[in-house]
Amino acid sequence: MQKPILPKGTRDFNSEELYKRNYIINIIKDNFLRFGFNPIETPSFERSETLLGKYGQEGERLIFKILKSGDFLKDTNVDEIKELKYSDLSPKIVDKALRYDLTV
Repeated sequence: MQKPILPKGTRDFNSEELYKRNYIINIIKDNFLRFGFNPIETPSFERSETLLGKYGQEGERLIFKILKSGDFLKDTNVDEIKELKYSDLSPKIVDKALRYDLTV
């Protein structure tokens, strides 16, 4: 049996680490609430146009594009795809993106 490999930039937390992590996060949350801040929750992914072009070249590297589900290219000729520039092909197959958030 092959050991699972974590994606680059991610990690697993064991029970003890998770307990300690949640304890600290709850202290931080409680202090924010005490001083009148309201909790918010943002989506885990956004539409590509919301993220692209707003974070500069370095920030663009932190954005991961999500392929559309469905058969968007089923009627497309393979030779046509080879001739397309990435910038022309991307909107046809990608409309959502994830941004690696360093603030969490």
